[in-house]
Amino acid sequence: MLYWLTALSDGGDFFNLFRYITFRAGGAFLTALIFGFIFGRPLIAVLRRTQGKGQPIRDDGPEGHFVKAGTPTMGGLLIVGALATSTLLWARLDNAFVQLVLFVTLAYAAIGFADDYAKVSKQNTSGVPGKLRLVLGMLIAIAASWWAAQNHPVELQGQLALPVFKNTLINLGYLYIPFCVCVVVGSANAVNLTDGLDGLAIMPVMIAASTLGVIAYAVGRVDFTDYLDVHYVPGTGELLIFTAALFGGGLGFLWYNAPPAAVFMGDTGSLALGGALGAIAVATKHELVLAIVGGLFVVEALSVIIQVLYFKRTGKRVFLMAPIHHHYEKKGWAEPTIVIRFWIIALILAMIGLATLKVR
Repeated sequence: MLYWLTALSDGGDFFNLFRYITFRAGGAFLTALIFGFIFGRPLIAVLRRTQGKGQPIRDDGPEGHFVKAGTPTMGGLLIVGALATSTLLWARLDNAFVQLVLFVTLAYAAIGFADDYAKVSKQNTSGVPGKLRLVLGMLIAIAASWWAAQNHPVELQGQLALPVFKNTLINLGYLYIPFCVCVVVGSANAVNLTDGLDGLAIMPVMIAASTLGVIAYAVGRVDFTDYLDVHYVPGTGELLIFTAALFGGGLGFLWYNAPPAAVFMGDTGSLALGGALGAIAVATKHELVLAIVGGLFVVEALSVIIQVLYFKRTGKRVFLMAPIHHHYEKKGWAEPTIVIRFWIIALILAMIGLATLKVR
């Protein structure tokens, strides 16, 4: 919205700053951070008052989680609110990729909100039926994937780009949309599974989003794509503003989610943020790089899949409990130890993901 102030510029004054994506990204970060600090405590008070007993705790979960009973959920409203407000304020709203990522984020947030509301109101961990959540998520992802494909350069439409091997494109044809749907839906659910300890999900999301933001900025500049030997996707640079807002909103939320958490993000936040990461990866043609940058989420999701399939086949468990962060809890690791070590892993994977932007 503030980009429109450039109409008042003569090319050398203050209003000219709003032409620069980096300037507006900084503004989006600060706006989202301040939003979180201003509205965080009042929102937590409202959630605590309206939810009563807070988020239900699984009976079969780690014993240490029972002390968290009464902690309110739906804290994702703070992140999504800060993110959406900052993006609407600082990004170009006529940009198709900004529209796409905002759509996915808000749509998945709505699904997550309905799920959180069902859990809190019924005081059980069931929520919205899993099949219904999956169908709704797939419909959103189908729309977003088609939207992204229509806005990609003609020579990249339906093509899967490979990291490092930049001259290699795999023509998926009609399979491209289903592939992108798997990326978006898988990312949303993987982040959702990771959100099981105080602060565990939000920092890796912020790290992954920052990495994808840098990639989006590079992919959206023809001079950078020539230098880095990556495929040019005009318009993706504006997504740096979205990811900066996500980072700022994430920090504001982490202030209240740091152990011991005053609020949980709930499915409202985890589904929205996971969907956003998937949508950015699809928009920038870096779907496979997301599997590296978000490798922690991949491992969390795989641990659940392996556990379920192995148990159905043998009646035995591979992990003491899935997702894998609960396995380490059962082994006696302290919660802060798990969280910080997983943050370190997420940062290492992000650096590896950035390394795929090789220079000629």
